[in-house]
Amino acid sequence: MVTLLNTNVDLYQSLQKLLADKNLVDSLDPETRRVAELFLFDFEISGIHLDQEKRKRAVDLNVKILDLSSTFLMGTNFPNKIEKHLLPEHIRHNFTSAGDHIIIDGLHAEAPDDLVREAAYKIFLYPNAAQLKCLEELLSSRDLLAKLVGYSTFSHRALQGTIAKNPETVMQFLEKLSDKLSERTLKDFEMIREMKMKLNPQNSEVMPWDPPYYSGVIRAERYNIEPSLYCPFFSLGACMEGLNILLNRLLGISLYAEQPAKGEVWSEDVRKLAVVHESEGLLGYIYCDFFQRADKPHQDCHFTIRGGRLKEDGDYQLPVVVLMLNLPRSSRSSPTLLTPGMMENLFHEMGHAMHSMLGRTRYQHVTGTRCPTDFAEVPSILMEYFANDYRVVNQFARHYQTGQPLPKNMVSRLCESKKVCAAADMQLQVFYAALDQIYHGKHPLRNSTTDILKETQEKFYGLPYVPNTAWQLRFSHLVGYGAKYYSYLMSRAVASMVWKECFLQDPFNRAAGERYRKEMLAHGGGREPMLMVEGVLQKCPSVDDFVSALVSDLDLDFETFLMDSE
Repeated sequence: MVTLLNTNVDLYQSLQKLLADKNLVDSLDPETRRVAELFLFDFEISGIHLDQEKRKRAVDLNVKILDLSSTFLMGTNFPNKIEKHLLPEHIRHNFTSAGDHIIIDGLHAEAPDDLVREAAYKIFLYPNAAQLKCLEELLSSRDLLAKLVGYSTFSHRALQGTIAKNPETVMQFLEKLSDKLSERTLKDFEMIREMKMKLNPQNSEVMPWDPPYYSGVIRAERYNIEPSLYCPFFSLGACMEGLNILLNRLLGISLYAEQPAKGEVWSEDVRKLAVVHESEGLLGYIYCDFFQRADKPHQDCHFTIRGGRLKEDGDYQLPVVVLMLNLPRSSRSSPTLLTPGMMENLFHEMGHAMHSMLGRTRYQHVTGTRCPTDFAEVPSILMEYFANDYRVVNQFARHYQTGQPLPKNMVSRLCESKKVCAAADMQLQVFYAALDQIYHGKHPLRNSTTDILKETQEKFYGLPYVPNTAWQLRFSHLVGYGAKYYSYLMSRAVASMVWKECFLQDPFNRAAGERYRKEMLAHGGGREPMLMVEGVLQKCPSVDDFVSALVSDLDLDFETFLMDSE
């Protein structure tokens, strides 16, 4: 249906005529004008403004890109196999056997044996000719489509309307961030090298398969973060109560369980929550699909069933969304207990749900999370800051048996442990984002995608490229986030600035909560994202401000701040 509408020439010409008439445009309210411009953009990236022959070519390219994307995605998870005799005997049991072959289906990043991780890295990332060809065709087709509809690169087409606006700004952001991180990243790699030398004196060079494992070892040694020690304080009921307290104090919102009608939910353990404002009444519904099931996707996410919009009779169509997690079920002896990571994910996804609930846009097209990618993660990442603040956690984290509150030093240790090798982790994200930009920049690519990977890894990461590997062939985000992988970093930078400006002094500041709702959450994608950011921060942030926000997070000492504030 959407494709039919996006290729309806009469609709397009009517909209074009409207937007060309200055008097008519001036009579539109700002949201209607923005939605009209977004529709025009949707029409034109489908090639509707082209002559019939070029329009057919654009449609064919779109179909080809969909097919290539699907093929590439399947290939990113496809296991590699190797003849048994090529692997040392003492590590074979770590992998799946199939006759005379060993199957490698992932990187085994947490394996304590260096040789297991090295073997998994080299075999799983060994180049596959068909996957390589698929990626090159995908990038080439995206470039052809972008040029056909009037953009110099696919990246320029993808970034229109985002916070960054264009690829030049994204690369400036990534290069400045990389420069600011470089010293900290080198210190992280040195720390990993020392730990590796301590555990394996024969070979202390840090390789790309080392950071995830050794940063975990350092974290465990320094902070003893054993998730099972935290779980008894994070029962699902306590965490939901924590969200209720926070949303009530910040935004005047309460969550109420409602009995769904017969046949209304798709599984008996799905819970229905009514979101009610203290003076505005019912704002919408959230279906909580929280528990593991055999036929359920293994991902935490939020998605919309029905978007909010202003109806013709003046009433507001209430939004309906799903919040999906994969939590363990309760047992006879205990309720569902969450690890700190699960608790943080719950807060993150509730940030998306609140974006949907509090959006009050005239049109469904721009409601809630229907906004540019580098803005969509801001409300959810902001909720992670609340989930890591002792003043918030202390409101709800109680031992499910004794009622004892979670000790403050356990929260401090948890926050500090997250800073272990955090610069190296962020540097890795910068490398991925830069690679994504270069692949979607000027085409045809002067080198193979693997040569570009090698160059970019050396410039933006610092650990050596491993010959005969092609990590990009496993980079599934190239499909869904083509030219927008930087969005994670940009959203985190904005969320960090909002946290420090509005909530660091007092995470329950109602006036700041109302400002955040009015300037940011209420508009969905109905305003330019930078205008919403300016509205909350009360200033226009620069690229340097975004970079500083991310880097200062690596140093932020919550413990010192909390002691000062008591």
